[in-house]
Amino acid sequence: QVQLVESGGGLVQAGGSLRLSCAASGRTFSPYGMGWFRQAPGKEREFVAAITRGGSRTYYADSVKGRFTISRDNAKNTVYLQMNSLKLDDTAVYYCAADALRVGVNMSGYWGQGTQVTVSS
Repeated sequence: QVQLVESGGGLVQAGGSLRLSCAASGRTFSPYGMGWFRQAPGKEREFVAAITRGGSRTYYADSVKGRFTISRDNAKNTVYLQMNSLKLDDTAVYYCAADALRVGVNMSGYWGQGTQVTVSS
């Protein structure tokens, strides 16, 4: 089992920045690809970003390319999502995911409980 706990969400004005963190515990962190997904009210959960085990490759949804950056620190068992130039459409609950087999849109595996990000005008 891998336990994932997200933090760093909150209320921010449009154009502002937030950094989300996802701390993993349980099994060894480094073998897992990690990802961020989000779900806005009334919408399905959607892929945001992902990073491979060693951090050499990253993947982003078109909607966040150039604004969000995913990174990981395997020594701290933590993955981050730096979100800049936030837009109203970025408002959602953000979930962290860990998957030993897949990295990207089709990730499943383990999920955190989510952290709320609200962008105001």
